[in-house]
Amino acid sequence: MPDTTTDDLARTEASPRRRPPPPTPDRPQNLFTVDGIRYEAVRELVRMQTGEVLMLAQRFPERGNGLPGFCFVRRLANPSTYRQRTRLGEEIQLAFRLRHPAIAQVFHRKVHQGALHVVMESVDGPSLETLVSAGVARGRPVSESFALYVGAEIAEALHHAHTLTDAAGQPLGVIHRDVNPRHVYVGTQGEVKLTNFGAAYSLVVGREESPANLVRGDVAYASPEYLRRQPLSPRSDVFSLGVLLVELFTGKHLFDVEDVPLPPRHLAYLFTEIIPSLPLAQMQVLLASFGPEDVEEAVASLSPDVKAMLHVALRARPGERFATAADMRDAMRIALARRHPGYGRQEAAVEWAQVLAEGSCLRDAVEFGEGGLFREGLEAHELAGLRRK
Repeated sequence: MPDTTTDDLARTEASPRRRPPPPTPDRPQNLFTVDGIRYEAVRELVRMQTGEVLMLAQRFPERGNGLPGFCFVRRLANPSTYRQRTRLGEEIQLAFRLRHPAIAQVFHRKVHQGALHVVMESVDGPSLETLVSAGVARGRPVSESFALYVGAEIAEALHHAHTLTDAAGQPLGVIHRDVNPRHVYVGTQGEVKLTNFGAAYSLVVGREESPANLVRGDVAYASPEYLRRQPLSPRSDVFSLGVLLVELFTGKHLFDVEDVPLPPRHLAYLFTEIIPSLPLAQMQVLLASFGPEDVEEAVASLSPDVKAMLHVALRARPGERFATAADMRDAMRIALARRHPGYGRQEAAVEWAQVLAEGSCLRDAVEFGEGGLFREGLEAHELAGLRRK
């Protein structure tokens, strides 16, 4: 596993250089060479307010007859203090530990032109957000079998992250904390990839706490305990996955904020790191009174197996949900085998291509999430909850 040290990060520059013109396929930008592979940026995908940039790049072997391939390269915002550099180094090391077929892999890190760059696995396929939008456009969401298959793969990826340990076998306590349709992709072979652990936290990166009233990730998929600033656990990701799946099964988000009353004065003040899909204050009000009747209204048209699974995943009290993401995965795989035997990667690849075609979407019209690759701090209530276990 490559090491990112504080000395490495000290070579970054706190002040950004003059912004070069964005790369294009006709005018690519040569980036750097790592382990005999030359990286060339061909398109700028996302530029964040923090200064981070996500680029599509090509890899060219400098020796041999290897074919070029695509990847993502993220240019990170430069840390300005020793503590920030130390924290960022730890976060990158955590990203290297996440090795699972359903998690987009982080390959390398490189300081280039005064900025830290991270090379990541790309996915040649749409995000779930794109597929949900295409389903709305064609007037019909993805099939139940597709949603069960994808949901089980996401749950498997989350279980891997949740059970990750360090070299001594001690749990790292990783929680994704931003499971939403923008961060899940389905490839041309039907492979599912969970990306962007930028809002995640773990015990290994808990040396600097973030502000108590800062909410990371998209609050539209947050668990009730997160917005109440209560201790988090893997069950928090289970809830977020449940919200995502309601949207995938039905084409509609679980929550409707249009008719929500104004928040009461005593509601805790929170602020978000990014602009959320739904307003934070309205989500606080909705989750404060959230219950099984809200779930039933959203999933009434679904099959009994699916409804039962979503009801358990979306319990307001964490202790009433699936205890682990693996338990939720098993429930979906049982329902898939019972109701749609034989559905797998090949069927999923064929279906997403059909959904995009019928929704008049192009394959390269993929939405990329705005969250960073790495998180920026650990909140006190989260660390306390993990240490009590």
